[in-house]
Amino acid sequence: MHPDPCRLARLHDATLSGTAVHGARSVIVESWRRSLAARVDPDRHEPPVVLAPDEVAELRGAHPLAAMLPILRETLVSIADEAEHVMIITDADGHVMWCEGAASVRGLAERVRLTEGARWSEDAIGTNAMGTALALGRPVTVHSAEHLVRTYHGWTCAASPMRDPDTGRTLGVVDVSGPLTSVHPAMGALVSTAARLVESQLQVRLAIRDERLRSANIRHLIDLRGEPGALLSPSGRVLASATGDVVDARVDVSGGCVLLADGREALVEPLDEGYLLRVPRRSVRRPVLSLRFLGEPSGALDGRPLVLSLRHAELLTALALHPRGLNAEQVALHLYGERGNPTTVRAELHRLRAQLGGVLLTRPYRLSADVRGDFLEVREALKSGDVRSAASAYRGELLPRSDAPVVREEREDLAAAVRRGVLDLGDVGALWAFAGTGEDAEVLERLVRLLPRTDPRRALATARLRRVLA
Repeated sequence: MHPDPCRLARLHDATLSGTAVHGARSVIVESWRRSLAARVDPDRHEPPVVLAPDEVAELRGAHPLAAMLPILRETLVSIADEAEHVMIITDADGHVMWCEGAASVRGLAERVRLTEGARWSEDAIGTNAMGTALALGRPVTVHSAEHLVRTYHGWTCAASPMRDPDTGRTLGVVDVSGPLTSVHPAMGALVSTAARLVESQLQVRLAIRDERLRSANIRHLIDLRGEPGALLSPSGRVLASATGDVVDARVDVSGGCVLLADGREALVEPLDEGYLLRVPRRSVRRPVLSLRFLGEPSGALDGRPLVLSLRHAELLTALALHPRGLNAEQVALHLYGERGNPTTVRAELHRLRAQLGGVLLTRPYRLSADVRGDFLEVREALKSGDVRSAASAYRGELLPRSDAPVVREEREDLAAAVRRGVLDLGDVGALWAFAGTGEDAEVLERLVRLLPRTDPRRALATARLRRVLA
């Protein structure tokens, strides 16, 4: 049974007044918070209509769900007609692509812009089954006053996302909406079942396309004559391997050169449909990416200077410290902390890729190069216990103007480790090298004690110590 609409209305009003909410479903409360943070007005009556009829028609023709309409109509439209509901299908951004059902209910739906071309994402119209299902990536039913906008308190909606079996991306949602008076408790389960039927049919069609592509291109694998390689789908999925030693499930096809999971470099060659992956037996020379980030940042790719902003230097630091790669969400966390936005990070990485070309790979983001960094050199020396080499290579703090979490943590770790290492070693050369990177009273005191009176460095260390203590 659905919750009591009057009780939901009281919970809704309590939330908007800032009162602590007890009894509302957590999925709804969290959606209310997201919607209010997006400045959705609970008294706003309509979602925006952002697509004209001709634009909707154009998008429909190219949409992967267009071919799935017969399944959804057979499963849902007749039931929606009888129950006085409408069936709605959106794209991945929440734009309504199709709205079908009894004419009487469609008339009611159109009055509140449950209509083609309208945008029903959470940030556009607040908590609703379609937008919340897209936000969460799972089926959602929103009943009565669980809708943030009061206009829809007389409606109940059940929606379920549908995903592309090839990429895993959400293609859109299917939704059944109708007035409270005609709602049935099983509607949510029926909508979810219809979405799974669509995904199963998409999987069957994908398997047929894969087999056709394998048959059409198997000759390219044979022509490799034992050289490691694989056939790839247009999205980069491995469909067949020549020698069975390409274990990656998916390969980045955005550039001509790709780094496999086992560290080998491979070449990606386009075919009429899909790609051929070749792994040359003779290794391809890896480009050299030089990073000098202890102090003001500078870098070079195969000797060619790079123009690096502080943000790009931070990105390269994160990628250099995580050679196996990071996704956009992880990069955002390393650069901005909890407030990080993956969309902003993708834009920055795109601009950085304009300088680095195929050296910056995607899915996940990683560097396909021999990365040589002064901070990496210090790291390796410390790891091997070579304090003298670490002190010699340590010329200052890592990107001192950066406040990115990944840089701040590495900067503090390196400084503390080198300092502790030179103090414990007690070597004059290592102490002198580290003393040149800052004003450290303990390091200078140790130098004054260890340096002979005849060593001119002792006088310099003594003068610096006096200034520090003053």
